[in-house]
Amino acid sequence: MINGDTNTEDTKKGGYNMKEFHTRRTEHDIDPIYLQRWSPRSYMDKEVPEDVLMRIFEAARWAPSANNRQPWRFIIARTSEDRDRFHTFINERNRLWCEKAPVLAMLISDTEFPVSPFDSGTAWGFLALQAAREGLITHAIGGFDKEKASEVLGIPGTFEPRIIIAIGYLGEKEALAEDFQQRELPSDRRPLEEMIMEGRYREAE
Repeated sequence: MINGDTNTEDTKKGGYNMKEFHTRRTEHDIDPIYLQRWSPRSYMDKEVPEDVLMRIFEAARWAPSANNRQPWRFIIARTSEDRDRFHTFINERNRLWCEKAPVLAMLISDTEFPVSPFDSGTAWGFLALQAAREGLITHAIGGFDKEKASEVLGIPGTFEPRIIIAIGYLGEKEALAEDFQQRELPSDRRPLEEMIMEGRYREAE
């Protein structure tokens, strides 16, 4: 129904063939922002303005929350010193690309609230969509040492690190290692008929 094509003027951007980006298709009409959001790894050497950055966290602030507990928090790293601190607990392979991101954000959440991971994931989703509206890219990183992160960042035991989010502007595809370049495409999604079950659980055919 809808595809991800929002700008047909440029067929090349940062070494990316933009025509390849327009292969996403929906089964029903939705806001195109859901198709425009994806998770690249190449970041431009460009700072994110304060107002733009705060708007994406403002979006996360308004995510739905059970009992309005809002169990999520963000620890952000924008200076070289702070980013270097984050790099000490991020897995080496992820550092190959995320070290160029101008902003890193650690999403943590309250461990004493049973649905804390669920609510926190919703906040991440809101942040990612607002980032796409702002012309930013985001990529969630799960490959890091949570225990070391808690130690380095002084995170109390009542909070658990969930993900690290790389935030910035889309860079050149060729700046990535070749194996990363091959993966730099928006992914598709399973069809609705495999996602929705009517009345009771059933295995996908």
